[in-house]
Amino acid sequence: MKITANNTNRKSWLEVEKTSDFPIQNIPFGVFITKDDIITIGTRIGDFAIDLGALHQLGYFEGIPLTDDIFLQDTLNDFIADGRKTWRLVRNRIADIFDATKSGLRDNKAHQSEVIFRMEDVEMQLPVSVGDYTDFYASKEHATNVGSLFRDPENAIMPNWLHVPIGYHGRSSSIVPSGTPVRRPLGQSKPLEGEKQPQFGASRLLDFELEMAFITTAVNNLGERIPIEETEENIFGLVLFNDWSARDIQGWEYQPLGPFLGKSFASTISPWIVTLDALEGFRVDNPTQDPTPLPYLQIDGKRSYDIKLQVGIQPENGEETVVANSNFKYMYWTMVQQLAHHTVNGCPVNAGDMMGSGTISGPTKDSYGSMLELTWRGQNPLTLNDGSTRKFINDHDTVIMRAHCENDDVRIGFGECTGKVLPAN
Repeated sequence: MKITANNTNRKSWLEVEKTSDFPIQNIPFGVFITKDDIITIGTRIGDFAIDLGALHQLGYFEGIPLTDDIFLQDTLNDFIADGRKTWRLVRNRIADIFDATKSGLRDNKAHQSEVIFRMEDVEMQLPVSVGDYTDFYASKEHATNVGSLFRDPENAIMPNWLHVPIGYHGRSSSIVPSGTPVRRPLGQSKPLEGEKQPQFGASRLLDFELEMAFITTAVNNLGERIPIEETEENIFGLVLFNDWSARDIQGWEYQPLGPFLGKSFASTISPWIVTLDALEGFRVDNPTQDPTPLPYLQIDGKRSYDIKLQVGIQPENGEETVVANSNFKYMYWTMVQQLAHHTVNGCPVNAGDMMGSGTISGPTKDSYGSMLELTWRGQNPLTLNDGSTRKFINDHDTVIMRAHCENDDVRIGFGECTGKVLPAN
């Protein structure tokens, strides 16, 4: 089925700024609460939130096989479970409804009052109920940096890393939408020099991790594997993702079983899920993989995406300082490889499950995706615009992440993913 929603010649009858992340060619999906306390599934064009529940009730999706309540829910899980054909039909129809050349809703002010809201008049929610969350470790530059910091730089990459997408099972209950404050966690850290007892208290090495995450549909049953050529059909879309990390807690606990409390206290996602269909025009060549992966991980075609990423730190009552600019295309292991590997042992993946990319770091110092790397474990503090310095994240700092794709024809973005750090409780 053709993706007509991506037509770069389209203009919307809604006003959209040229620099907006959300032109009519984007049509992401999310969940919001209106000022009348109605929760609904919606999309966004420019600075307008579109109530898809109301649009459906008014008959604008006639001819598309949708249940009456598909958009009257507080998560996108059931819609995602309907599969790519439905997602594409709905995106194409929304593009037609809001096309500047089409009448209908454009000329019906009564319907517009039920369907269209200003973004400042809605409150964004978590778009999916995340049943399971997996975090990968898939950036070669990041793995090399971390290996150099904590092990021998000559053997920074572990022997298995180039053969298998490394990941761990994370905690879905602490995934929160952008704008939710993050409380500095308490926990244990390694004993001081000469001491036997570990320390306990608020993390002193609080960090961000710049990531993307993809949302899956219902992929397979227990015991079934998904061939890599079918994995893309089961990826609904992407969000921007800050996987907060308490480096001192993590450093004490992670051996021998890996991350636990140093990661599970909070993970922030952007509220709008941008579909893979919307990103179709931004595919780029995959990174060279040497050695060649095993057959079940080998891919054909362009499976990477040119998504520009940015991180800023804003002190309380201060201006933001951009500390990193990176790109999703730097990832060594692609999404389709990650999902193929995730299911190769027969592990079932469900609608609304989330897969984090792992920290995205590029080849230059200003493209590193964490404070651990940017300050090289605190040895090289960053100076912010107000003159203050940071080794890691301070209380009352707000971390701001942004992501967008752009070419000569269109800009497709994710909006912001923000979180302000509150003192430990």
